[in-house]
Amino acid sequence: MHPRTYRYVSLRPDDTAIRRRLRELANERRRFGYRRLHILLKREGIELNHKKLFRLYREERLTVRRRGGRKRALGARAPMAIPQGRNQRWSLDFVSDALIDSRRFRILAVVDDFTRECLVLIVDTSILGIRAARELDRIVEMRGRPVMIEGNDKCR
Repeated sequence: MHPRTYRYVSLRPDDTAIRRRLRELANERRRFGYRRLHILLKREGIELNHKKLFRLYREERLTVRRRGGRKRALGARAPMAIPQGRNQRWSLDFVSDALIDSRRFRILAVVDDFTRECLVLIVDTSILGIRAARELDRIVEMRGRPVMIEGNDKCR
């Protein structure tokens, strides 16, 4: 081995002050990456090459904190009970389509899950909640009140 290799003494300046300030800024601004921290350091008068800053950023194990994902339901869902008679469960679903002249219309379908009978189809360009409630009240007067009403997850 060449003597200059094993006797090498680094001439790099001490970076402890920069590292400390970098850690402080990263803790204050958790959503800032090294590029935005570089701008903040430059504003404070600390001139630093972006490649050196990135090396220090990685050596200090600083990373942008990941945001949490979509909240999901925990545990297994219980299977839905199969209805044993009429008026135990009604299902509501909205269906949407467009006419040839590109005007949209919606259909609200109410189905008895036991008999598979379509109780009502409401067709209109816009179905308001008041109108849907009025139609459900009309069906309840004719057939009686269901034990439960289930809406499709996609109908919002």
